[in-house]
Amino acid sequence: MDVLDRADLPFPHSLLEFQRLFPDDAACAAYLEKARWGDGFACPHCGTAGEPFHFENRPGVLRCRKCRKNTGLTVGTVMERSHTPLNVWFWAAYLVASQTPGMSAVQFQRQLGLSRYETAFQILHKLRSGMVRPNQDRIGGQPKNHVEVDETWVGGRTRGEGRGVHHKVLVSCAIEVRHRKPGTKLDNRKDGRYAGRVRLAVVLDRSAESLCGFVESTVAPGSLIVTDDWSGYAGLGKRGYEHFAVAECGDPEVAEQYLPIIHLVFANLKTWLIGIHHGVSHQHLQAYLNEFTFRFNRRFYPFNAFRSLLGIAGDTSAPTYAELYSGQWRHPTCSGHGR
Repeated sequence: MDVLDRADLPFPHSLLEFQRLFPDDAACAAYLEKARWGDGFACPHCGTAGEPFHFENRPGVLRCRKCRKNTGLTVGTVMERSHTPLNVWFWAAYLVASQTPGMSAVQFQRQLGLSRYETAFQILHKLRSGMVRPNQDRIGGQPKNHVEVDETWVGGRTRGEGRGVHHKVLVSCAIEVRHRKPGTKLDNRKDGRYAGRVRLAVVLDRSAESLCGFVESTVAPGSLIVTDDWSGYAGLGKRGYEHFAVAECGDPEVAEQYLPIIHLVFANLKTWLIGIHHGVSHQHLQAYLNEFTFRFNRRFYPFNAFRSLLGIAGDTSAPTYAELYSGQWRHPTCSGHGR
């Protein structure tokens, strides 16, 4: 379900408007009910359509008038099994989606007045688990545009463990390169090129299996792909792609000419991780890559990201706090599986 296509769902464009639309849990429940059953409630137990019973003291529960069975509004969403009130979840989704740079768990805890840091941390990660759309389509596939692909190391330098030792994580990226219409003010900026959709994922190494596997899971076959001349990308031509390899030879001018967009994305990603979150661990890096991708792909529609987040999160599972740290939970990726 993509609520971006739902004109019947109002969207708050300011904090005051948000307070008017969602003053309490009942208003949030009504919005969530309309988002999940746009054509009217249909009981998931017996299939009967019609207005259900509503409970004043339990706004998140609907009862079928025929079979008398209850249906939870948050079942199947990232809010399932949560004791946090619905209006707090809506505030969380709105703040996360509408704040352009995002926010850390500490700032999030202060904004919502939560008593425990762990609650803020878990809510944010639950929302991040809903930022990857199930059955996500692959980027590229447009004849006039191409896709830049590259990889980078993310993380800080390790001290005191010897020369050449580090604990950085390898991140692979694919991004669409689009062209502005002639006659715009930004024609001369990067020769009229600008970034389309992006895909980011943690990869194991720089082998052909890892890098080409990432490309196959994120880029549509037949797309023109521009990479550097690393040998790990040499097999893209045999995998159904039109591959153009650039020998950078450490020359920044060559990189700026042929791979300008992806290097800009990497710079923005690292600045965001350090500036907002002050660095993240390897264990949770993929979740933050998902958030960066979510924000980047909706940067032209920042306010609609709130409705999109609720829509994506309407059919996904979310981790508990114990699962986040036990290693049982694997953050979803753009390729449809966790790492």
